[in-house]
Amino acid sequence: MSVATASPPVPLTAAPSARRRTVIGVLTMLASGAGNQVGAGLGAHAFPAVGPAGVVAVRQVVAAAVLLPLGRPRLRSFTWAQWWPTLLLALVFATMNLTLYIAVDRIGLGLAVTLEFLGPLAVALGTSRSRVDVLCALLAGGGVAVLIAPGPTTDYIGVGLAVVAAGCWASYILLNRLLGARLPGLQGPAVASTIAAALYLPVLVVLVLQGRFTGAALGYAVCAGLLCSAVPYAADLFVLRRVPAQFFGVFMSVNPVLAAVAGIVVLSEMLGLREWTGIVIVAAANAIAMSANAATPRPRHRHRRGVAAAPFM
Repeated sequence: MSVATASPPVPLTAAPSARRRTVIGVLTMLASGAGNQVGAGLGAHAFPAVGPAGVVAVRQVVAAAVLLPLGRPRLRSFTWAQWWPTLLLALVFATMNLTLYIAVDRIGLGLAVTLEFLGPLAVALGTSRSRVDVLCALLAGGGVAVLIAPGPTTDYIGVGLAVVAAGCWASYILLNRLLGARLPGLQGPAVASTIAAALYLPVLVVLVLQGRFTGAALGYAVCAGLLCSAVPYAADLFVLRRVPAQFFGVFMSVNPVLAAVAGIVVLSEMLGLREWTGIVIVAAANAIAMSANAATPRPRHRHRRGVAAAPFM
């Protein structure tokens, strides 16, 4: 007759250790999000010298320099089924940051980032089927209406470009999921970021020949690349080992608020009660949608190697 063995007692330090990991994860996410938005604000300081395209060009080079050594892609083994989403992701990278930065230049950091967050919200609503979806859509629509306050003075071009950036972010999430199923590790994003950097090489060459890259402009652009690409990527890897992916996704909804604060501190962009109300409403809609999406039961799939759908903003 077999004798049942008792399970070893759970150490008393287990719960405090889990809480400590969560606290460290939250603090890291706050620091990463704040750094990301501060980096975008610093990049805006280089606009007068090199324009949004020049800042994005430097950022893409920095992103490629960070991702290529980590991803170590094996290009010779790529099939067409792996190449086409990689090429589309490269176009998304090239378009997303440019449209966002032009929007930042026209309508401000807080408003542009808040509108860009409509992208992840659309993906969350599209992958969930519940009554909460209707509430989130209404909340987001109301928040956008409050935020942009359509009228004679509304910069519709800036708003439209921010919405394009939102569409690019949604496309990034979907393409990244697809590449995660078809390529191991970071090979897809590494190749896509390198192709995007190559697309911007003519911009860099022209700006260098024109002598537009002053020391200050280059410094601001490099800081933007580090704070918006390298640091968030490393932080995401660190955080996702300490907090659940669902919590990570919900916590990202604080970024519009962080962007608004960064706009005040870095760019002296003053926001009124109406703007703050719109930002909070859109952020709340994102948080609710991500929470509902994470709580929806999903069918079991075999494990697929990939990367988290965090934005390279």
